[in-house]
Amino acid sequence: MKLVVGLGNPGRKYQATRHNAGFWWVERLAERVGVGLRAEGRFQGLAGRLSPPNGNTWLLLPETFMNHSGRAVAALASFYRIQPTDILVVHDELDLPPGAVKLKKGGGAGGHNGVSDIASQLGTKDFWRLRIGIGHPGVRDEVIDYVLCAPRAEERRAIDDAIERSLEIWPLMAESKMETAMHKLHTTKGPVA
Repeated sequence: MKLVVGLGNPGRKYQATRHNAGFWWVERLAERVGVGLRAEGRFQGLAGRLSPPNGNTWLLLPETFMNHSGRAVAALASFYRIQPTDILVVHDELDLPPGAVKLKKGGGAGGHNGVSDIASQLGTKDFWRLRIGIGHPGVRDEVIDYVLCAPRAEERRAIDDAIERSLEIWPLMAESKMETAMHKLHTTKGPVA
């Protein structure tokens, strides 16, 4: 992977909301490998670069707000000539329960506006996604309020556990051993998705 993007909304107001699960993952990876994320105006986000042995990879937290995440991703990918197949987008997933986490390549956006905008800006859906389960409120009309609220304490613990389990496979993803990473992640003990 040459670019890992965590999706979320910038600012203290959104910091603890379910929609920021992608931010949480990338922030934790950056902390784990000792990379500082700093404002990069040309990439419209916070960015930092990992060096070997942790991977030769850019980390990006778009500050464009969720629905325009693709602008930041396309800017960095274009500047460094990173192919979509070398991009991992980490995001919250309504269709998975808290504690579940799934890795996949391509496919639809599943109603996720951040993922949809990235696909639109890159001109392809052919990038990797790490989907962190946040659960669904059960009623479609409640989705916006649900994702923009903090999870309950037990949900946050389950989400944090999923983040930790998926961070354990980072060395495989850093080496682009995505099929192996997917197998290991999907067979690790955790909630059934």
